[in-house]
Amino acid sequence: MGRKRSRPRRSFTAEFKAEIVELCQRGDRTIGQVSKDFDLTETAVREWVRQAEVDAGARSDGLTSDERAELAQLRRENRRLREDVEILKRATAFFAKETR
Repeated sequence: MGRKRSRPRRSFTAEFKAEIVELCQRGDRTIGQVSKDFDLTETAVREWVRQAEVDAGARSDGLTSDERAELAQLRRENRRLREDVEILKRATAFFAKETR
């Protein structure tokens, strides 16, 4: 059997994702049908629908988009602060050695 070639990674606007989610939630077509109609992976569409449900409060098994954004921002800040602490440790060691 031949392997499927992986498709290049694509990015979509929030408006496009919202339209796809709306089509799926309307109930006229299944997620699989919407995926095929718009040449999307079914996994991606399912994830968009799940995230929309979490954001709307219909599900509680994940982080909302706002919480995800805040978590990413906090992780960036935490990484920057760790780097700052490392620099200060090195500077302290350097100056302690110089003053002896």
